Amino acid sequence: MNSNPSPSNSSRFEGCTLTGALSVLTEVRDAVCIIHGPSGCAHHNFSLLHATHLSNDRLEVPRLLSTRLGENDIIFGGEEALERTITRALSLSPAPASVFVLSTCIVETIGDDTAGVCAKPWGVPVIPVPTAGFLGGVFETGIRNALSTVASLASPTAERTLSVNLIGEKNLEYGVDENAAEIARLLSRLGIGINLRFVRGIGTADVGRLGSAAVNILREPALRPVGDDLERRFRTPCIDSFPVGLAGTCRFLEELGLICGVDASGAVEEERAFQNDMLGRFADIAGSRVHFASPHPALKADPDAETICAECAETLDLVVDPDGTAIPLPYPAPVGTAGLRRMLHRWRVLVREKRRG
Repeated sequence: MNSNPSPSNSSRFEGCTLTGALSVLTEVRDAVCIIHGPSGCAHHNFSLLHATHLSNDRLEVPRLLSTRLGENDIIFGGEEALERTITRALSLSPAPASVFVLSTCIVETIGDDTAGVCAKPWGVPVIPVPTAGFLGGVFETGIRNALSTVASLASPTAERTLSVNLIGEKNLEYGVDENAAEIARLLSRLGIGINLRFVRGIGTADVGRLGSAAVNILREPALRPVGDDLERRFRTPCIDSFPVGLAGTCRFLEELGLICGVDASGAVEEERAFQNDMLGRFADIAGSRVHFASPHPALKADPDAETICAECAETLDLVVDPDGTAIPLPYPAPVGTAGLRRMLHRWRVLVREKRRG
């Protein structure tokens, strides 16, 4: 486990490696994920993913199977159970275009040759994913391992388009699609499109486009190892995170323009005017007294969140005072100008409630 989590990014530092990987792999819509282990591991994760889908008005059911290892399998080995489950997965309708096999803690303990079983000639890619958290992995490790595993389905290409890949979106995060829409809005100022959301709502064949983007945009700096891996494989440079803050959003446009060889000066000017118009809509809370606090006592503050709150408070002439309206620091930091607008709407509600009280 991660005994010294840094607050420098907004990922989940603890939690199950398996869950982190499934949050990525179940977004390959024509794949099946096999959880190689006891049925309880599958039940817990299926319930979480299904509930998350429903809360985002997505009615599809995650395509998960379990090898349902029992006592005999744990004593004598579960490779035969895995072979049976892969065969079952391939018989499903519609047939999967790929299969991901996720190992659980118990499977790694008993020493099953999961990779060997997956390497047999199944007719479609059957790919093992290391997700045994007891070996030192956490939720974030599962995400990184899953992204690297899916990337193995793509081959390097000399073709490049003026487009970006979004890498490692937080699929369990409320507002994930709103964040992607904000990135698309910013990109449109530069005439750049989204090549691939890696990985969200894509098919196995779509992964082949991974190497054709001009830039990879990481969801957060914690994914830098994935960005480095993709740069080695496809020679694609990366930007470390989605944009946060007023100035940070403009810097994001400048950095993206520099990498892509696009003059970003006009786009930055347009975005600053857009930000000023947005801020003007919150003039009614100017001069209010506020103070910022972590949304939960056990949760360390995100430095990005602290920075953008201070930036917005200064821009709106708010007075930071311990006796002012309590404003919870956002977690994670809101993305782009649209994220700040949603955050300031919440500030306004709290300030007005304080005034009425």
